[in-house]
Order: sequence, then structure tokens, then C-alpha cells
Amino acid sequence: MASPSDLTYEIWSDGACDHKTPRTGGYAAVLIARRSDGITAKQWEVFGGAVKTTNNQMELMAVITGLRELPAPARVCIFIDSTYVKENFEDRLEGWQSNGWRKADGKEVMNRELWEELSTEVDCRKVKWVEVPGHDGVPLNERADQLACAQVDAYAKRSRLRRVE
Repeated sequence: MASPSDLTYEIWSDGACDHKTPRTGGYAAVLIARRSDGITAKQWEVFGGAVKTTNNQMELMAVITGLRELPAPARVCIFIDSTYVKENFEDRLEGWQSNGWRKADGKEVMNRELWEELSTEVDCRKVKWVEVPGHDGVPLNERADQLACAQVDAYAKRSRLRRVE
């Protein structure tokens, strides 16, 4: 396999929440390491979830978890269908940080801890963001969605089992 410095990486991320089981969510990332000739050197998946969460938190966790899988100096292209994550990161994060984690209206930024984690992970890599349409047949985006939804189901089941006990 090529050395990490010879590779570029892709993260295809997605988060999901179940509206039937309040606040149960899942996240997933499909990761690809590509050689300079474009050939896939490695492809793998990471995923998880939570019982008490939001869709936005799961979207953030998908990217954070994907980035944590990659070496710190990596060149990464993040393919994402969440405008919440992409636009806030690109357009608002710097302002939030300089404004003491407050939005323009003075209210506190929601999910601050996750934004801080994401910022830390991005800062040690060269990251490019690419927005992709969700639920539109883009194969790796669809795979990330399938994995995230499977985690929603798994965590919803755990939640129901805990209530029965």
C-alpha cells in the first residue's frame, strides 16, 4: 500500500434521526484512500449512534468520526449532503469562535462541543468540502445513509429494550 502522504482521502458522510423514537440517531462515513493515479488503495466504513441526539449532531459526528480515522496531515475531500455542517463550517465557524461562541443574534451556538471537535480535526488536515444531493442516487452517499439509518434502528432497539427492563 502507498504511504499515507501519497494518498488522498474521501469521506462520504451522513447522519440520521428517527422521528418515531424521539432523539435516536445514527451516523456513518464511508472512507476511501486513493493513490495518485486515482486507484482505490483502501475503502472502509465507520459508524455509530446515540439514544438522545439530534440529526444535526449526527451529521457532525459522521464527519468528525471520519476525520479521526485519517492521518493528521492528510488531504481530504468531504462529500456531504448536510448544508447545516458545510455552510456553518465554511461561513460561520470563524465568526462564532471570534465572538465567544455566540451567533450574530447573541444566542449561544448549538452543538458547540461538536463544532470545536470538528474544527480541531479539520485544522490538522487539508480539507475540501463538496456538497452532494441527498437521497439522489449518489452511490457512496446512499451507502453512508444506509449505514446511518441502520444505526438509528440499532439504537432505537436498544432504547426500547432499556425501557422494558
